Amino acid sequence: METREELGEFLRSRRARLRPQDAGLPSYGGRRRVPGLRREELAQLAGVSAGYYTRLEQGQSPNASDAVLDAVARVLRLDEAERAHLYSLARPKPPGRRRAARPERVRPGVRVMIESFGDVPALVMGRFCDVLAWNRMAHALLGGHLDFDAPNRPAGRPNIARLMFLDPHTRELYADWPRKARSTVADLRLLTGRYPSDPTLTGLIGELTIGSEEFARLWAALAVGDCGTAARTYRHPLVGTMTLMCELLTLPADEGQRVAVMNAEPGSPSEEALRLLADLIAPATATAAAPATTTTTPTAAAPATTTTTPTSTSTTPATELGPALGRRPVA
Repeated sequence: METREELGEFLRSRRARLRPQDAGLPSYGGRRRVPGLRREELAQLAGVSAGYYTRLEQGQSPNASDAVLDAVARVLRLDEAERAHLYSLARPKPPGRRRAARPERVRPGVRVMIESFGDVPALVMGRFCDVLAWNRMAHALLGGHLDFDAPNRPAGRPNIARLMFLDPHTRELYADWPRKARSTVADLRLLTGRYPSDPTLTGLIGELTIGSEEFARLWAALAVGDCGTAARTYRHPLVGTMTLMCELLTLPADEGQRVAVMNAEPGSPSEEALRLLADLIAPATATAAAPATTTTTPTAAAPATTTTTPTSTSTTPATELGPALGRRPVA
């Protein structure tokens, strides 16, 4: 969809949700031809001419001033994310020279940072919700049924939006899946304003629209929002239910990349569940980090070959943990 068409749909949807009395206009009863505010009513409240607002809604005013956009946002009662979306749509970036898309990469310092969180799940998301890196706890929490190294392969990276609507494991994981699904769609809608006509984003939205009726329905609702701080309840197949606070942090030096960190309330049952999950994955983590078996070459003084093998701390091999994290406990 072109940016000006998106702008028109967005403004019409926001006009439709406001009644004249909500905006301080008199209501004379009777049946109105359009739901919500008319263009003329909105223009009057925003202090612009009806013709000018009509051109704005049709995407024919690319040089709209801050004052006009702020006035329209005020009348429509837009929140911070919706206001940012309005600015992105009303002032689209000129199309630049299209270059071959390069796979997103995580800076080494960012990778070290999320690994340093230890028993706290943390991951890095790319511009369009691809998982670019995750620590062992984030993998165990969100994607134990997936290959831990998948984010390192650009062609097969997990995508949060794709998992949300097309992966049954992810649907079962979230206790309030409808709420998380709405939040995910609203975040994608916000991204369309920041990256208009991007083929990767357009392809993802098209795939989800075809593959999920629920996504198509939510997308048509034109919700806009940023996935920021939120408490989410997970039904983990190994440790049961826990509620974690998710903090989403933007990386200023890495365009569009965000870090998600999930913490439990100190002293809560959720913290105990998170600690139990850390204990369960500890053997696999230790096995993955263990050095290779070393062999000492015999010398003249030591005719016999000595082989040193690292001591194992668990009887559960790492190869068995991935499938285990994808199974629900037996009642």
